[in-house]
Amino acid sequence: MWRKISAIVIPTVIAVAIIGYMLVPIWTDLLAALEHVVPVFLFAAIAVCVLAWALRGWRYRLILKGLGVRSTLGFAMACIFVSQTANLVIPARLGDLVRVFLLKHEFETTYSQGLSSILVERVFDILTVALLGLISIPFFLNFPPEYYTLIMVPLVGGVLFFLLLLLVGRVRSENRVVSLVLQLLEEIRTVSLSIRSLVVLGGISLLIWLVDVTVCIFVVLMLQAPLDIPTVVLAIVVGNLVKAVPITPGGLGTYEFTLQTILERGGMPHVAATLVAFIDHLIKNLVTVIGGVLSIYLFGDWMVVVIRRVFEKKVIRGESAGD
Repeated sequence: MWRKISAIVIPTVIAVAIIGYMLVPIWTDLLAALEHVVPVFLFAAIAVCVLAWALRGWRYRLILKGLGVRSTLGFAMACIFVSQTANLVIPARLGDLVRVFLLKHEFETTYSQGLSSILVERVFDILTVALLGLISIPFFLNFPPEYYTLIMVPLVGGVLFFLLLLLVGRVRSENRVVSLVLQLLEEIRTVSLSIRSLVVLGGISLLIWLVDVTVCIFVVLMLQAPLDIPTVVLAIVVGNLVKAVPITPGGLGTYEFTLQTILERGGMPHVAATLVAFIDHLIKNLVTVIGGVLSIYLFGDWMVVVIRRVFEKKVIRGESAGD
């Protein structure tokens, strides 16, 4: 019991400590800065954020189609909304597992297909984000050298992963675990390794993250802060790469701290950089939560039941063995 409690409490305490460290010393200045916002850019940021989720749903639908699963755009968006909403409160990104069970409930897919769909999405996301970071580095005059590794490791890892996919079709094994891993890799290869898939999924992924950057640009304009687009791109890139490491639920605290640090190094005043970081993440999280709640409401209470099953170890173990 204590292990389960600590798995939730410790990451939450870390997130609260980071947020407190950032906000408390400049609270008065933050309130003063908020008096000068331009509301029209707030609405623009929210609208663009919703567009990003529609693009994610479109991409996920194409991924599922490649696995032989015929999903509607609405259901694909709902899967992502619900799993990402779960990730906001659950450590170690375990909320992603919700999708595996949603797909199994609705389409009787295997666990392997569910995991494959998530991995394909994650690979394209991380590679696209890292590539944008690599492109933005030459335009950032005061680039923090400690972030080179954070950007280059995913790129090198992605190249090696695709090389592995090229070889996986030639490998066979009688071992059950190895066989399941090979099946998973084969499904990922089927979805992502063709020229058409690389172009289409890669193109949509690039569009998704450019839209994500645009949300932050609108937040900067809303606060009338100095705007340097390469700095914003790099901040979003590194912030999301840091967020991918499951230190806190939903990257709360770590994402804001990373954005604030890079925006400030790029020349933005400390108070403005802090506000941009928090408002950017707040908008994205609020859209995620609202989308998750609406998805559960529109598709039915069975989604809540499925979410609970993700965290019942006996169900996971028992059904995995029988799958």
